[in-house]
Amino acid sequence: MTDRDASTTEPTDATPAGEADRDHGTLLSFEYPDEPRARTVADALAPEVGELDESRSRATVSRDGSTVRVRVTATDLVALRAGITSWSRLVAVAERVSRDR
Repeated sequence: MTDRDASTTEPTDATPAGEADRDHGTLLSFEYPDEPRARTVADALAPEVGELDESRSRATVSRDGSTVRVRVTATDLVALRAGITSWSRLVAVAERVSRDR
C-alpha cells in the first residue's frame, strides 16, 4: 500500500455530529494516481460502511478527486486500533483489485 499517506489523529472537536460519544478518531488518507482508480477503491469500500461498525467504533468513506479518505471513530483506543487495522486491510484488498482491472 504505497499510496497511503500517514494517518492523523483528529481532535475531539473535529468529530462529526452524531459521533459525540466517540472520543477517539483518525483520518486515513489514500492518494491515487488518478480519479478513476480512487473511485474504484472508494466504490469497493462503500458496501462495508455500516457492516463493520459495532457499538465501539464506526467508519465513513469519502472521495475527493484522486484521494480516498476513511474516517474511523471509536469510544476507546483499543477499538480505534482495531478499526484502523480492519479498514487498512480492506483498502489493501481494494487497491489490489483496482490494479488488476
